[in-house]
Amino acid sequence: MKKYDNNKVQVSLAGEFAVLSQLALHGKDANMVLGNTKSVDILVSDPETSRLLKLEVKTSYNNNKKIIKSRLFGNFLCSWMLSEKNEKYNKKIDANLFYCFVDINKKTEQFKFYIIPAKVVADYVTKEDRYFFREKKKEGKSVKKTPIRNFRIGTIKEKSSYKIKTPFAEDYKDNWNFEIK
Repeated sequence: MKKYDNNKVQVSLAGEFAVLSQLALHGKDANMVLGNTKSVDILVSDPETSRLLKLEVKTSYNNNKKIIKSRLFGNFLCSWMLSEKNEKYNKKIDANLFYCFVDINKKTEQFKFYIIPAKVVADYVTKEDRYFFREKKKEGKSVKKTPIRNFRIGTIKEKSSYKIKTPFAEDYKDNWNFEIK
């Protein structure tokens, strides 16, 4: 089987289709949104609750270590690159928006899924960006602002290493009922 290490589109599609299959297994009706101007990846309907949800899928594909160590951000499980637009959260518009962060291990080709409310994501990437620049300023370093943000998922075992409030894998792994924690 050919590996798509350098093809971001293939990796993104693999993540989206994996999420669709999990949603189907969990009794949700879901459809991928197609087009160049889409604002979300998947629309989800729960037949039991009549709840309609929007799902943004972000996929990482790498050689996962058990813990990734960061002097600045603590010890975390995985990270995903986002943009500054992910800092914006509008309660009226985004209350039914969730992110599904997919972590694909290159070696084992196993998937992990973390379903997190948009508010949690927006809060984290905003605080993460501010913290980064504040710490660099303390070190006397001048760092250029960029639109890139990183979302990291931590673990309760490592919570003492976090300088900002960090979402825990234990709270959001396989959160297919879209619980807000």
